[in-house]
Amino acid sequence: MGPPWEAEVLSRDDETQSLCTLHLRLTDADARAAYRFLPGQFNMLYVPAVGGVPISIASDPEQPQRLAHTISAVGRVTRVLARLSTGDRIGLRGPYGRGWPLDQAEGQDLVVVTGGLGCAPVVAAIDYALARRADFGQLVILQGVKHAADMFWRARYDAWAELPNTVVRLAADQPDHHWQDHVGLVTDLLDEIPLRPDASIALICGPEPMMLAAAKRLVALGISDDRIWLSLERGFQCGVGHCGHCQLGPYFVCRDGPVFPWSEISWLLGQKGF
Repeated sequence: MGPPWEAEVLSRDDETQSLCTLHLRLTDADARAAYRFLPGQFNMLYVPAVGGVPISIASDPEQPQRLAHTISAVGRVTRVLARLSTGDRIGLRGPYGRGWPLDQAEGQDLVVVTGGLGCAPVVAAIDYALARRADFGQLVILQGVKHAADMFWRARYDAWAELPNTVVRLAADQPDHHWQDHVGLVTDLLDEIPLRPDASIALICGPEPMMLAAAKRLVALGISDDRIWLSLERGFQCGVGHCGHCQLGPYFVCRDGPVFPWSEISWLLGQKGF
């Protein structure tokens, strides 16, 4: 494994006090021209003398020269990344992992269920489908947060809700006085949307208990295990399955995932020790 590429911060969007989106560009022209990614893959971002961290690519795969990464300032590396400004430079390796099965999903309805920051790993898949709208059926987007103020991409959800053949429903466990959407769990919304079990592919990302509940509910609603896909998060450090920090049973999440079909991992999630 060679040294990481250099990436420059083109711009940043401050989403909340502790959350930002960095828009990066590889500074090497040849690397930039060759770089391609699939929705659902991630990059390893490196801060010199601090360390590296895996971050999902949250931008349109049709524009690989500008790579968006949504950063939550919760650890040593991410706190430094969250302070970067336009023109700052970091290291980048990737893309890594298995992405969303969008080839398999062509001609199908897409049901996207996310919680908290789990929306970021699925944004690229939504952009992919919208850029090829005729290739997919109905697009259902369900996003849940704990606190209403955590719904940091509200304008984006509102814009998606205006699109034809698109259903957007939002949920908050703890609403504020401005909240007009569902109060409760995002998984509650699965019982309120029209589903075609034999013509739907579900993409799920978020806190693991939510993903577990969503997958089980979708199975109960008639969607088969191989049509339900989850993006998992573990302690990625190398990105290629060498360090073992992200092992889940027989799998290394960074290499074999982070996206898995429910048919592969249903026996592992929710089990103590995994």
